[in-house]
Amino acid sequence: MYEIKAIIQPFLLIKVIEALRTIPELPGITISHIQGYGSTHGGDANADIVEATAKIKLEIVVPDELLEAIVQKIMANAHTGNRGDGKIFIYPVSDVIKIRSGERGEKAI
Repeated sequence: MYEIKAIIQPFLLIKVIEALRTIPELPGITISHIQGYGSTHGGDANADIVEATAKIKLEIVVPDELLEAIVQKIMANAHTGNRGDGKIFIYPVSDVIKIRSGERGEKAI
């Protein structure tokens, strides 16, 4: 299992979600509204905080076999070719536990 964290432009959220929903086995998605700035900013830390831009963070825990399909959908639908398109981070997940039922592993996704 893997966790995908994708930071994308807010105006592309609906496009990305619609594309992801075409994957029948897609597990749930956590969507967070965040702020941040990339490596192109620098200098005064106080100015950087003020200049932080709105982004969306998607978090999805997926079985191994869905990883590449989901990453490709995000990349294809979050890409504009402009600075600030975002990033995708992929982390291994050792276990998942569904609190309600106590199920573990991929069954709990």
